[in-house]
Amino acid sequence: MISTPDRQNAIALIDQAVAAGARRAPACAELGLDERTFRRWRARDGAPGDRRPAAPRPAPANKLSEAERRAVLDACNSEAFKSLPPSQIVPRLADQGRYLASEASFYRILRAEDQQHHRGRARPPARRPPPTSHRARGPCEVWSWDITWVPGPIRGGFFYLYLILDIYSRKIVGWEVHEREAAELAAELVRKAVWAEGCVTRPLVLHADNGSPMKGATMKATLERLGVIASYSRPRVSDDNPFSEALFRTCKYRPDWPTSGFASRENAQHWVARFVTWYNHEHRHSAIQFVTPSARHAGEDRVLLERRTQLYTEARAANPTRWSREIRNWAPVGDVCLNPERDISNRKIREAA
Repeated sequence: MISTPDRQNAIALIDQAVAAGARRAPACAELGLDERTFRRWRARDGAPGDRRPAAPRPAPANKLSEAERRAVLDACNSEAFKSLPPSQIVPRLADQGRYLASEASFYRILRAEDQQHHRGRARPPARRPPPTSHRARGPCEVWSWDITWVPGPIRGGFFYLYLILDIYSRKIVGWEVHEREAAELAAELVRKAVWAEGCVTRPLVLHADNGSPMKGATMKATLERLGVIASYSRPRVSDDNPFSEALFRTCKYRPDWPTSGFASRENAQHWVARFVTWYNHEHRHSAIQFVTPSARHAGEDRVLLERRTQLYTEARAANPTRWSREIRNWAPVGDVCLNPERDISNRKIREAA
């Protein structure tokens, strides 16, 4: 960026060179300028002003004076308003027949004086650290589980569907329908799932939200006994458990989902059993290259995807004019990460820009 004095000096030098017989384009090139830039500067009556956002400019005529700014600070720090935000202070001043500045000016002045903080005795909102990131490089390394309501036979009555999902393969490794939420029921389901999958001696992370069944004493004792590492979402943050939330949506948007409710717990169990069979063995999951969760869980997805790649390669060779680009990418999906760590430095740079 060239400052205003440097621009004016550059115009004078180029004019001198042209007056001495030089052509304007080479003269501009000697200063590292494009001829169009020079013409644009000259179009401003020969006095190019600095139009950059950060250029020094005279103070606006409507700027608050120092006395007016002090009046705003005195009002905010007064005994009557010291615990109130500007959104409450400005209307109260208006009721008293006083106008000091706009609400936005109140906030701007407080921010400039480093006084735009939590006001009052209430505890300010806490900044909670992001959840721990877990990476699954194969099945039975990271599981996610949760409980959701399913409608019962009467309005306002519900059953509780417990579902445990392997985030690597998206396979449902454990499920149950109960009439209540309880840590002991959840602990029994986890115990059965761990033994059924044969991962007692392998390190396993079980992620859940902060509900009482997830953090009950019975549940914690069972996890310690099985050697399972407990992982939890932040309080009241559903995005920290995305795999279970996505599974519940798939479940409740099935065409045969009984919107009027299940007649009994046994009826709900029968429906969920059919759903789990379909989901694990028939459903082509979009996040794992449209193979079934059971195939990926068993390591059969690579063979299936290689066959698809071979099929598409042969189809393209048979009719090359029908293909305007490369064949579809059927490469196997790699590791799956739960709550991947964000690049804080890059985020700050983007926000500053």
